[in-house]
Amino acid sequence: MTDLLLLAGTRKGLFIGRRRGEGPWEFDGPHFNAQAVSAVAFDGRGPTPRILVGGDSSHWGPSVFTSDDLGATWREPAAPAVRFPADTGASLERVWQLHPAGPEAPDVVYAGTEPAALFRSTDRGESFELVRPLWEHPTRSEWVPGGGGEGLHTVITDPDDPDAVTVAVSTAGVFRTLDGGASWAPSNHGVSAVFLPDPRPEFGQCVHKIAQDAGNPDRLYLQNHWGVYRSDDAGARWTDIGAGLPSDFGFAVAAHPHHPDTAYVFPLNADSDRVPAEHRCRVYRTRDAGAAWEPLSRGLPDEDHYGTVLRDALCTDDADPAGIYFGNRNGELYASHDDGDSWRLLAGHLPDVLCVRAAVLR
Repeated sequence: MTDLLLLAGTRKGLFIGRRRGEGPWEFDGPHFNAQAVSAVAFDGRGPTPRILVGGDSSHWGPSVFTSDDLGATWREPAAPAVRFPADTGASLERVWQLHPAGPEAPDVVYAGTEPAALFRSTDRGESFELVRPLWEHPTRSEWVPGGGGEGLHTVITDPDDPDAVTVAVSTAGVFRTLDGGASWAPSNHGVSAVFLPDPRPEFGQCVHKIAQDAGNPDRLYLQNHWGVYRSDDAGARWTDIGAGLPSDFGFAVAAHPHHPDTAYVFPLNADSDRVPAEHRCRVYRTRDAGAAWEPLSRGLPDEDHYGTVLRDALCTDDADPAGIYFGNRNGELYASHDDGDSWRLLAGHLPDVLCVRAAVLR
């Protein structure tokens, strides 16, 4: 029997769902009432699981909170966990991403922020330090904010090499380090930037999200501002795999936790029409690394639908078969407990869902 945890960050707080064995889902919240929760993570490393939340109070500003009892109580450090050094002249606007590294770095947690920067914690998220080589990258003066701001929204770590980290920035594109953050290089070869005079620049792409394949950490899936791509060499080169989708515009992409070559996207009509493609609520799945895509809609609404799924609002858990989850800006949470073959509504009438994370509790 498997116990599941579901964390849904919304425009007005965090909602926590629990499912014990085959029982019903039970939700509580909102935690951090009236705060926008743009980042949430579950860290299952070590004997005590930890939840990390990036909240943003309109009065107190952004902060990082932690809980070691599955949300029963929360801690906020006396000094801000994520703070730009004074000499940068910058101040934190939002925490876009919280990413626990793999077992090879058991206490390391990364934070991606707006302004676009990467912070690294070595104490499981109690405190963070700015990764200066990326902040001081020579291309930074040419980075331009995307429609939602200039955010570092994706962090990918290599499970076999703690020094290999990939990040994505809107709208600077993909950057990689192979030396633990001492140096960074753009990694966008093959990814388009249709909104620029040169549609194939070295950097400046509006990458929306990246997911890592279950069987091969060098295989990555990328949802771009127009375009779905795959890399087989950890991001050095990218190949378009968007054929077969009703639209290759969207924000979210997730990989199956166990099955290689399997990934999920939620297509939207267009950048100028950010609603589900063809007004149909459908997740698309590939089981051959993007050679073909299939719509998954059993149990999802049949009528016209307008719930946009944002970049961090599609995720998987580690169950077998896997749970697939998404939330949308209609305030709906959907789940599949059979790899995406069928779906059901878990919660409705929530505030805008900004991010979703799920975990198996062992």
